[in-house]
Amino acid sequence: MHINEVRSRAKAMGLQGLGRQTKAEIIRHIQRAELNTPCFGSEQAADCPYPDCCWRSDCLKA
Repeated sequence: MHINEVRSRAKAMGLQGLGRQTKAEIIRHIQRAELNTPCFGSEQAADCPYPDCCWRSDCLKA
């Protein structure tokens, strides 16, 4: 997912103040807002227990 799409999704959720943050940081904010584990791009990616995560393909590339 492109950074602009991630920012749009965050904005649609009402998340603010994310302008200078990286794509990974914004995604982790979204994950927290959705009450999910903020694990995007972390060392947990190799053993990810969330096969249906919408961020999975980008996460495994990070």
